[in-house]
Amino acid sequence: MNPTNYKGLALVLLAVSQLILALDYTIIFVALPSLGAELGFSALHLQWVVSAYSLVYGGFLLIGGRLSDLLGRRRMFMIAMGLFGLGSLLGGLADSQSLLIIARGLQGLGGALLSPATLSLIMSKFEEGQERNRAMGIWAAMGGVGLSLGLLLGGLLTSYIGWESTFFVNVPIAVLVLILAPIALKESRTSSRSRHFDVAGSLSVTAGMLLIVYYLIQSPVDGWLNSRIIIPGVIGIVLLILFVIIETRTREPLIPFRLFRLRSLTGAALTATIFSASFGTLYYFLTLYTQEVLHYSAIQSGLSFLPLTLSALLGAKLINKMISTIGVAGTIASGMGLGAIGFMLLTGLSETGSAWGIIPGMVIIGLGQAFVFTTMYIAGSTNIDMNEQGLASSIVSTGQQIGGAIGLAVIMAVISTFSGTNAPMESMAPGDLNGAIRIAFIMNIVTTLIGILVAFVTLKQKKAASLDTNAKPLH
Repeated sequence: MNPTNYKGLALVLLAVSQLILALDYTIIFVALPSLGAELGFSALHLQWVVSAYSLVYGGFLLIGGRLSDLLGRRRMFMIAMGLFGLGSLLGGLADSQSLLIIARGLQGLGGALLSPATLSLIMSKFEEGQERNRAMGIWAAMGGVGLSLGLLLGGLLTSYIGWESTFFVNVPIAVLVLILAPIALKESRTSSRSRHFDVAGSLSVTAGMLLIVYYLIQSPVDGWLNSRIIIPGVIGIVLLILFVIIETRTREPLIPFRLFRLRSLTGAALTATIFSASFGTLYYFLTLYTQEVLHYSAIQSGLSFLPLTLSALLGAKLINKMISTIGVAGTIASGMGLGAIGFMLLTGLSETGSAWGIIPGMVIIGLGQAFVFTTMYIAGSTNIDMNEQGLASSIVSTGQQIGGAIGLAVIMAVISTFSGTNAPMESMAPGDLNGAIRIAFIMNIVTTLIGILVAFVTLKQKKAASLDTNAKPLH
């Protein structure tokens, strides 16, 4: 096998890894009613099947990025894939609520270590310029496609095999990737001789992130000012302040703050936050609409997301041309604008509607999703030293995770204010639920419009040509 074929196989492995990470986030949505009924979850506790994954994923991303740079990207890639596969196996075998939630947390830990390792391997394997942009486009496209494909696959597996299969489907993929990784991937790590690890900074930022994500996840359920959750939230903020103090005094910090002087990285992280707060919440609310308002079965609900999957694939094919024509800022702003149009169309959904009414909005949103998701990671990796690619990618991914938690928490708070109740949305009458979902989409319109402004303010100087230059990275 020649080097070109190795690169092709490497890209397949890295793209598939990104696909299953994204797929695993949404595949569980359609299976929730079935596994909740079989394992006896209450309405309040069922959310932790989703939240356990998000909590651990968001909390460990930054440390995952640094470990990838220090210990070796291929090594961390294989360790992470092993953890993800093990979590998937345990999830499928789970016969109790506690074991299932532990399995989801283990999947989240694997994902937190896998995501930065995967992206930094692309940086080291493919030359900067068109080759890397193409690889990044395929990698990011698999993330966007995986989000919508997860709902379709979740519906099929849950309906014909059972909810356990939504976990088991990852196991053979993980095993195959682990077998092929030593063949296709070359080890890559930082050239730093000291390889110092910032233990104090790692512990403070990880604990702080875990507590803050927990607060954001739980606040829509328990109330924003409930002492049971606000105390962990305040402790999380204190820990992050302590983290900043530690980082300014340590010899080799976990996160060198000079990185944030790069407008491309800062803009990418902000874009990721806004993207996840708007596009990322779509799947939850549309699943509620199809299953609770239209009363679709799991498979019907999953099939209704097929147009979004297809349009996201189409959008991914246009990325390089978009960037070369209108630049990074223009591509992201265009994607956000398409999102605003799509969400505007979805505000017209009614209690007596059908899947046909969803299609126009979803097709437009799918295109916008591909433009934003792919380009924000390209921007985040631009002019970053190879020794810090894993860290840079984890910063963007952290923005994405925090954005999803913040976006959903704020939307739920506004819905609670208008509805006058903190009851789960699943318990609402179809007409009331339809109105609540409309509020969510209106808020997403506002968020995507803010995203357009952020793109032009933070990334307007990053033209397409800058992605192909040999400009020296910031040290």
